[in-house]
Parts: sequence; C-alpha cells; structure tokens
Amino acid sequence: MEQALPGVPSPLGRASPAGAIGSTKPHRRSRFDPSAPCHRMPDSLTTASSSPTSLRAWQSRALDRLADWREGPFLISAAPGAGKTRPALELARDLLARGTARRVAVLCPTTPLTRQWAAAAAMVGVQLQPDAHGPNPPRDFDGVAVTYARVASDPGSWAAQVSPDTLVVVDEAHHLGEDLAWGMSFRRAFGSAPRWLLLSGTPFRSDATPIPGVRYDADGLVVPDVSYTYAEAVADGICRPVAFVTFDGSLSWRSGDDVIESSFETILTAREASRRYRTAISTELPDGLPRILREADAKLRTLRAGAHREAGGLAVAADATHARRIAKLLGEVTGRAPVVVLHTETRAGRKLADFRSSREPWLVAVNMVSEGVDIPRLRVGVYASAAKTPLIFRQIVGRFVRTIPGRGAEPSWVYLPAEKTLRTHASEVEAELRHALRREEPAEGWEERPERRSSEPSPSAEFVPLSAEFAAQMTLFGPPQPASSSAAPAAPAPEPVPIAMFERRAALRQERSRLVAELHRRDGQSHREINAWLNRAIGLERVETASIKQLERSIELLVRELARAVRRTATR
Repeated sequence: MEQALPGVPSPLGRASPAGAIGSTKPHRRSRFDPSAPCHRMPDSLTTASSSPTSLRAWQSRALDRLADWREGPFLISAAPGAGKTRPALELARDLLARGTARRVAVLCPTTPLTRQWAAAAAMVGVQLQPDAHGPNPPRDFDGVAVTYARVASDPGSWAAQVSPDTLVVVDEAHHLGEDLAWGMSFRRAFGSAPRWLLLSGTPFRSDATPIPGVRYDADGLVVPDVSYTYAEAVADGICRPVAFVTFDGSLSWRSGDDVIESSFETILTAREASRRYRTAISTELPDGLPRILREADAKLRTLRAGAHREAGGLAVAADATHARRIAKLLGEVTGRAPVVVLHTETRAGRKLADFRSSREPWLVAVNMVSEGVDIPRLRVGVYASAAKTPLIFRQIVGRFVRTIPGRGAEPSWVYLPAEKTLRTHASEVEAELRHALRREEPAEGWEERPERRSSEPSPSAEFVPLSAEFAAQMTLFGPPQPASSSAAPAAPAPEPVPIAMFERRAALRQERSRLVAELHRRDGQSHREINAWLNRAIGLERVETASIKQLERSIELLVRELARAVRRTATR
C-alpha cells in the first residue's frame, strides 16, 4: 500500500493480538472451564494483553449449576451490582467454543443496554452486534443484543430466523409479562430456542403478572435456579450497604375548599395521602424537598472532601418538569448546574456515560436510571420519584450499591420523605442487611396499612401545596458500617481492554465514509460512484453487510486512491 501523503490520513491501524481472553485463575467446576480456548476473535480487534477479573465465588457456583443445564429456562436472581452479566457471558463463550451454540441473542429493555452488553461481551471474546434488526448478525459476530421492543415489532420474522442452536439471554427478565405484548412477542420469537437464560435483580412484577419461563411455588413466589441476595453481596464486600435518611414534619395543602395539615404518621384517605406526598416532593416549598436536597448535598460534599473525591449524587424526579426544577434548586445550593438526563433526549445515553467517567457532583433524572445504569461513584441519592412500587424502589436503590474495585464496600446514603410505603420498602432492604452487618439493635417499628392502588379522580387544580417543614429523622436502623474497617487501598490503574467488534466496525465505517467524502472533494466523483467502485473491488453488495476485513480493505483502497489524487493535483 502506498504511504499516505500529508493531509491524507492513514487507515485505522491494527493492534497486536492478545490471544485468548478469559479468567486468569482456574476454578473448580464440573465440566465447565472458563480457561478453555475462547471463540476466536480477529487480531485487529484486540489491544494489549488484558483479561477480565477473576470470577466471584457466587458466579463460579452459578456456572457449576449451568454446567448441567441442557434445555428449558434457567433463572439467575442476583442483587443489582452483583455481576449477573459475567456468568451469562462465560456460558455463551463456552457454548460457542464447544459448538453447542452457534448464535447468541441477548434481549434488553433499552438500546443503551444493548451496547453495554456488546462491550462487556467483547471482554471475554464474544462479539455481539448491538441494536440489531434480526437474530442473524453480520459476519465476524457471534450474536446480537436487541431490545424487547424491536423483537415485539415483528416477532414472526424473528421466529422464522431463530435457529435451534441459539442461546437466548434475557436481561432484566421482569420486563416480560406472560400475557402482555413483550412477553407474548418473546415467546413467539424465541419459542424454538432450547435455552432461555433469564437474569433479574428483581424477579417480580408490580402487577403480579407471571414472567415467561419463571417457576413459582404454591404461594406464587419465584423459584430461581441460582439466587444471590443483596445481604450476601454486602457481606462479601461486592455491594455497598445503603442507609436511608427519612424526613418528616408538618405538611399542609389545599384540597378543594379545605386546608389539611398532617405529618406522615397520620392515616389519611388514599387521595389525601397522595396529595401529602406530592406536597413533600414539591419544589416550591423551601423547607420541604429543598431542605432534603440541601442535606443530601452536605453529605456529598463531606464525602468529596474526604477519600472519595469523585463521589456523585443522584436525584430521581417525578417527571421532566420536576427534574428541571430540582436541577435549578441544586444549582442554587451548589453554585453549579447539575447534569440533567431525560429519556426524551437524543443524547441521554451519552450524557449518562459522560457523567459516569466525570467528576460532576450531581445527576438529575426521571426514569433513565432505574436499571442497567452502572455508575459506581454514586454515593448519595434523593428519592423524589412519583413511583412507589417495590420494583421501582429497589431498582433505584440498586444504583447506589455498586462498588469501585480497590475501594471496598463504602456505604451510600439515600434521602427520602418518610412516606409510609417508601419506609416499608426501605425497611425490607435494611432487614436484609441486619445479619450481614451484625447489627444488634432492634428495628424501629410502626403500624402499616397495605398499600392501596387508587387513582385520584379530582382535577389537579383542586390541589395546592401550601407548606412543608421537614426535619431529618433518625437514619433508618442506624448508619451502615463498611464491610471492612481497614482503609481502602488505592484503586489500581485500569488495564487495557479489548475493543468490542461493534465499536471497531462502527469506527471503520465512519472512517470509510469520511475518506469517501474526501475523495469526492478532491476527485469530483459522486459518493454513489465511489461507493459502487469500492463495493465492486472488494466483492460487496452493501456496506451494511461488510466484514471487518472488507472495511479495512476498502479503507486501504481509498487511501491509495487519495494519494494518487493528491499527486495528480500537485503535477498540474
């Protein structure tokens, strides 16, 4: 290949091969060996030597169970942040290497999650095409990662293409309801696949609808094949303990012609209890939610002034308008505008990714962080969501339990109004921790009525929040204690990681497109003519189906042609 002249970029370079990628530590296992040679990955997709971390004990146990699994559904129920993805990918890697499976299909609730799965899969040598349009991926790939919604858009087409040697991995399986659209579409699309690996940190639905493939006992409780609880994860130092700081006091609001004043300890009708909570999360009352935000920010400032300088906070709002108002309040408190992420924004996923790796103190969101969002530096939360179901509560709390390698299981704090339903959810989480943290003091109790599901029929104009005077209550069940009293060691420097094939392919396509535009500018041929010439030269019908090698070859040809164009221009 001719050397590119100044001003004409060279094609994307290849990194040196890293060899097989897998666990560097042998594990005792019945017939399942993650140190076996992985499904081969092209040399151009690897960086310097790198391997994932060693398997955790519970992940090894899960793989022991999976070694005997031949067909049917298999449910792994593990706490958020415990690492459910890893055993799923180790299984996929093993089955691909043995030829037991020839395709992998990972289903996720959101498009950003498909990319997270693809990036994680590349770490163990499994290449997934994210947000794919069908179960058969482009050449060079082992499978696809897609959303439930994409499958539901045309389940018949998926069913016609799914082969019997496809391993199906269902992430956040609780999104599927047996008799609901996504659940029925899933069954139709993947009914012929012999194995469904179901993953969930919260394997239940608030509407009590059964989840496809999940077994239930006589009492209607989920029976997982592998279970790893939050308490176990905290005891093992894998997840952070979380303390809940509740706020109560005097709240008043106008309800029709009446003015009602109450604390959260007072029993009210469903309608007035709803209005009391709306008063509590109102941004207009300076001694209500703004007080909670100030207290939370003070805790975050303390953490950032200490050993965790990049610690972050998350405020979960009721809706987009509420989120912007909370952001305005946090900006006034901190003197710095927080990051606001709304699911309606086209750059929402990118903003979350940027926040993850930044040192920005505060993030405000609505439903972008309920699950699948991995931001280990989150240490402080404010729960101001309108949703109060146990599923949503646990998913949001799950954002604060992830640990940072090398730092140990440092505690997190979640600040919330002392609304009784939320206190019940918090008490259940805390109850799971009591044994793990060896607490001796009894839990504070209160009389609780069952949560009532009722809508508010009156127009919202009849409701006006008037005042709130909050004070922080005693931290529910006392502050959490770190899993280890020893000082956390400094975090090790990150190791190089392999480039996911989908990222490499996207970069090559972008480079090809840029070089086509450059050749058009220098030579005058149309984009269509240049692309047609390239495709003929490398034996390609459509660039969408190009392999890595074909994209690299097309870039070589473009660079060579650009060099000639530059020389022709210089001799005129």
